[in-house]
Amino acid sequence: MFIGRQICSLDNKRRIAIPSKFRSSLGKKAIVTRGFEKSLAVYSLPVWKTEMERIEKLSIYKADKRAVSRAMLTGAEEVNLDKLGRILIPDHLKKYAALKRNVSVVGVYNRIEIWDKDRWEKYDQEAKKEFDHNAERLEEK
Repeated sequence: MFIGRQICSLDNKRRIAIPSKFRSSLGKKAIVTRGFEKSLAVYSLPVWKTEMERIEKLSIYKADKRAVSRAMLTGAEEVNLDKLGRILIPDHLKKYAALKRNVSVVGVYNRIEIWDKDRWEKYDQEAKKEFDHNAERLEEK
């Protein structure tokens, strides 16, 4: 399980060191793909397999479901963690998430999200304002 967040740096070669507390749950290989709100999502291989099984069950006859599966799959890349726990962010994903030098690496239960630091801080501030309201809406369902 991934929880917490940490500020990391994207180096000149587009590598990010995954925080050590996340590495054991991630493994030596991972999948990085487009995430929500212009973030990147990083999955361990077993969790990625489960996510792909969910996507496989989506109807190809619904445009929104085709769009989600295409976005997740065509953006996905398998990455290796090097000896220092770094992964290489593919250029197309760096552009998608508008990553600059400083990034927030965020643990979100079964995945890691990588955000541009400024974009994360803005998102986090807005999310905090809506936290109570959103929690109440979840309870209603």
